[in-house]
Amino acid sequence: METDNTKNLRELFSELEHCDEEDQQQKIDEMKKLIEKMDTKELLFIYTEEQFNEIGKMIEKEKLHLENVLLFLKPIGYCKALNYLYIVGFERSLLNKRLKKMIIEEEKKKEGKNEKLFVDLCECCIFLHCNYPRILLTICVPCLLNATLKKEESDKVQKEVEMALLALSCMRKYVFIEQELYISEIKEIIKYHQEHQNLTRLAYQSAWQFLISRSCIDKSLEDMIVNELHFGREASGELEELSKYVDWRRKEEENGRIEVKIIWRWLYIILDFFHSCKLWNEEWEWLIRSLVQVFRAAKDNYREIRQLCIYSLRDTVEDRAVEIDDFLKGGATDLFSEETKQSTLEDKIMWNCLNFFLNISERLKEKTHEEADEVKRKEVKKKMSEKMEEDGYEDVIISFHEVVSFRNKYYRELSKNLADYFVNV
Repeated sequence: METDNTKNLRELFSELEHCDEEDQQQKIDEMKKLIEKMDTKELLFIYTEEQFNEIGKMIEKEKLHLENVLLFLKPIGYCKALNYLYIVGFERSLLNKRLKKMIIEEEKKKEGKNEKLFVDLCECCIFLHCNYPRILLTICVPCLLNATLKKEESDKVQKEVEMALLALSCMRKYVFIEQELYISEIKEIIKYHQEHQNLTRLAYQSAWQFLISRSCIDKSLEDMIVNELHFGREASGELEELSKYVDWRRKEEENGRIEVKIIWRWLYIILDFFHSCKLWNEEWEWLIRSLVQVFRAAKDNYREIRQLCIYSLRDTVEDRAVEIDDFLKGGATDLFSEETKQSTLEDKIMWNCLNFFLNISERLKEKTHEEADEVKRKEVKKKMSEKMEEDGYEDVIISFHEVVSFRNKYYRELSKNLADYFVNV
């Protein structure tokens, strides 16, 4: 259904071909402001294959200047990235073919290359694609990474770097890119920021998102991410700082701060990382603590954020990158214990709590071959058992087990054996 925002945007767009270049820029500025107000449904309603085809035709007929097209496309890409949208209409459009051809032609130039135009073209194509042709990856990834190596700290340069990194972060974990196209540059970008704090928070998060997405299918990156670049320390520190800027008392839909979007993005890459991570690091305790803190802060008004925190904590138990002791020290067991007592049978949170303790119990029952590891396992097992007894965990689990229906969609995958939920010393 068309809304006032989409109607106004269409009217402004229809007027573009009748304007000179200066007037086009003014109308595009108005359109950018409208785009920023739009919700997900409005954006998807507007940005169709037909819309992008029309833009392509206007360029061909010289009714719309290329620079203005790129000014129009960048805020679309920005909103697409922040809202995790899939705008599939672009890939089938005439505009995609035209921009891709321009990128290839610009890259081949030996002299007279317009670097700003080249970067803008690459940003728009990477922003708006969902599937990435190899030719785009080999040209656009080095181009955008090179654009992010600028060291000036002016607002203009910071914004340019932010846009380039945000575009790169759109390439999700299933997109394979050869290491030689990005590894030295992305390491330099992250390390330089750690020393000089030259990036915006969104830019820094985007750099990590690009790298973590690569590690999901390239396991050779894991040691560098964990032990050299210190993902646990950096992600936990960023979540702590970002939380200070959010008014958690306001409803999620009322809070338009960019910090909320960046927190969302950190939570997603933490979840992705622990799905693939196999290495332990002492920093995981800090990361667990930061997830617990965000959950507590978001509890009253940000249900989806707290659910994402719970999913991440639950998955870290299943994927075994984090030691059980880290959950105790980081406050996760306290959190899950509290939620177990408060949630209802129909609540996804309750399902995740039961799943968390089931996996904790299973891991602590597994004997190890190394004597030192076995001693540590027994110590942690005793601490966990004492903690669960202190919290009255056993009575809560038994009461739920008596009434829960394992045919319920949230519970059918859980064990029906009551003893599986306990850690016996």
